Amino acid sequence: MAKWHQKARKLSYISVPSQIISSISSSSLQSLLESPKKSSRKSKFFSFFTFRSSRLWFLTLFFVGFFGMLKFGFDFDVPFSPYPCPMPQLNLPIISNGHSEAARQNVQKDEVLDNTRLSLPLASNVEVREETDDGQVEKSEFWKQPDGLGYRPCLDFSRDYRKQTQGIVNNRRKYLMVVVSGGMNQQRNQIVDAVVIARILGATLVVPILQVNLIWGDESEFADIFDLEHFKRVLANDVRVVSALPSTHLTTKPVEGSPPLHVTPSWIRARYHKRLTREGVLLLRGLDSRLSKDLPSDLQKLRCKVAFHALRFAKPVQELGDKIAERMRSKGPYLALHLRMEKDVWVRTGCSPGLSPEFDEMVQKERINRPELLTAKSNMTSQERKLAGLCPLNAVEVTRLLKGLGAPKNARIYWAGGQPLGGKEALLPLIQEFPHFYSKHDLSLPGELEPFSRKASLMAAIDYIVSEKSDVFMASHGGNMGHMLQGHRAYAGHKKFITPNKRQMLPHFLNSSLPEAEFNRIIKELHHESLGQPELRRPGRDVTKYPVPECMCQASRAQSHL
Repeated sequence: MAKWHQKARKLSYISVPSQIISSISSSSLQSLLESPKKSSRKSKFFSFFTFRSSRLWFLTLFFVGFFGMLKFGFDFDVPFSPYPCPMPQLNLPIISNGHSEAARQNVQKDEVLDNTRLSLPLASNVEVREETDDGQVEKSEFWKQPDGLGYRPCLDFSRDYRKQTQGIVNNRRKYLMVVVSGGMNQQRNQIVDAVVIARILGATLVVPILQVNLIWGDESEFADIFDLEHFKRVLANDVRVVSALPSTHLTTKPVEGSPPLHVTPSWIRARYHKRLTREGVLLLRGLDSRLSKDLPSDLQKLRCKVAFHALRFAKPVQELGDKIAERMRSKGPYLALHLRMEKDVWVRTGCSPGLSPEFDEMVQKERINRPELLTAKSNMTSQERKLAGLCPLNAVEVTRLLKGLGAPKNARIYWAGGQPLGGKEALLPLIQEFPHFYSKHDLSLPGELEPFSRKASLMAAIDYIVSEKSDVFMASHGGNMGHMLQGHRAYAGHKKFITPNKRQMLPHFLNSSLPEAEFNRIIKELHHESLGQPELRRPGRDVTKYPVPECMCQASRAQSHL
């Protein structure tokens, strides 16, 4: 007996996280349960067969049975799955180790995180399988990615550009200051052009000043939204960036200016270079769409470098955005919707929200009281604008579009955007059809959003991060965020981006006699070339929205000089 106890003390058990039990085959599980010395123990047991003593034979059987009972009957650490039947599996890799603190916190979101399976970015030829609410596996073409045709980032700056860099980054005499305005995505576009203008003038760029937003009262500074040191480091071979004017230039009265729309590099040089060289400081305001969309190749590449590499979000913002994206992805692929349904959007576009006569009247009164907000053509009625495809889609229309495109009912949807006019009731058609419908407020843990909640730019940045990481993205209306995300997702490998063909699809929405199957066929046909496929930039279009061909080339030539 003493000898048996000595052997028993040498037994060891392996503990395996429950999340990966379902991925271990029965043979693998058996190999975990068996002690490495079990085979030698068996050989000893078999040696007893040579004994002719029946008493020793029965004693041996007793010990074998007793040992098995201890090992399999009373060892609660043995990693058996609590589910005796095999569970359906997603055809996606499983992350089973290296759990971070963020992952540990994510488990607290029970409604979203009861499965810790994470998916990798989808290839264009992957057929995605999803678990339905009843545990069945459902195939869905909706998540299939467009063919990227082998395009990859390709920022190969010319030899002349690189030769000029040394003189530009060593300059200590000329400084460019810029004031950027609007929301976060509008400011982002202006910062991109500010860097390009600094390069054109051979000037040092002072970190852009963000004008206080009059609508939201947001007083965020550059470093609150973006990673400043990363910004400086990435652009070190293009433009010198400093946090403030040096003491030698503090008392200098800057040359001020506001360029007209779509100016060329030659116009910038002719207008400002001589005065900047003489005075030392140039202050520019209102850069939105001031620089031409059609620039020399190197300057287009610089735009892409700023937009997709240098403008990384500040660490606290990025970390929370990553956490929320991870929570959305925890059960497979997800769709991000940028819903433009806020009150000011309806006012500015000259469109009616279509919720009720009371809300339509409210929007019309606001439009009369604040005519400066109206950016739409005033000679068109709301209905005419809608049929021309100039109005945001409402929740009913977004729902019908997604169903027509084949979105499964169990699709997980992340809703990006501000509070819609009419509150959450305005979203009921979407929620009723797609119950897995979440916003950053639904997915954040208590207190996580508190540091950002009073700053609209930071909240928009969180939406941007989660939307960029989604498998599919769609905006209910155009805008700076949608345009920037279209380019960002293209640059990341042409991830699926749905562009609603509002002008052609809305007449079919009004045809109540159209059978559902025929409606769905028409919707898919109207959008088969509007799913994020590579599209060559045409003159007058922004390279940060259409990065092919200036910033991307096909795989055989893809390279970057960052």
